[in-house]
Amino acid sequence: MDKFTVHRGVAVPLLRINIDTDAIIPSREMKHVSKTGLGDGLFAGWRYLEPNGRTPNPEFVLNQPPYAGASILLAGANFGCGSSREHAVWALKEYGFRAIVAPTFGAIFYNNCIRNDLLPVVLPEAAIQHLSCEPVTGSLTIDLERCVLVSPGGTEYLFEIQAAHREMLLEGLDPVALTLKLEDRIAAFQQRDRTQRPWIYLDQPNTASQNPLA
Repeated sequence: MDKFTVHRGVAVPLLRINIDTDAIIPSREMKHVSKTGLGDGLFAGWRYLEPNGRTPNPEFVLNQPPYAGASILLAGANFGCGSSREHAVWALKEYGFRAIVAPTFGAIFYNNCIRNDLLPVVLPEAAIQHLSCEPVTGSLTIDLERCVLVSPGGTEYLFEIQAAHREMLLEGLDPVALTLKLEDRIAAFQQRDRTQRPWIYLDQPNTASQNPLA
């Protein structure tokens, strides 16, 4: 995973509520089992004029020139609700988004973001409305070290994130790598446990005779 420390980029407003994972990546666009090849299908139902086509819809905000290259998405409440498809996060990542700012998120989607180094930022709806009115030419800055989002005009918004999630993003760790940071403690536990309960380890001799339940 890529580390997320400080990111500065153009923010694009998509302030609809209840944007579900099927809107983010329609099922017809899920033609790959890997994390790649999904960016073109992001928001395909809104982004293109016809189903299965690639003619850009000029009315859709991602197709408007001022937002070309946007890497921060300002969204409405309950973003990422619906199914648990992780493809939604993969599509957002491949398109180029590094952070999603919303009042609330679908729970599974939120955790999928963390596991794929896409920062979900929770801010009040009023703050997001204010950010969406900032000049398009400016860039938002998100400082995960300080847990602060800075608007183009300089207004700072504090946000909260669980310590473990923050650590994963700052250090670029997936759940396995995060667990392996505790390798010494895990080994010490196993050593103590082998002494206290030797019968549960297959490599112990005379396992059956030492099992008090046998």
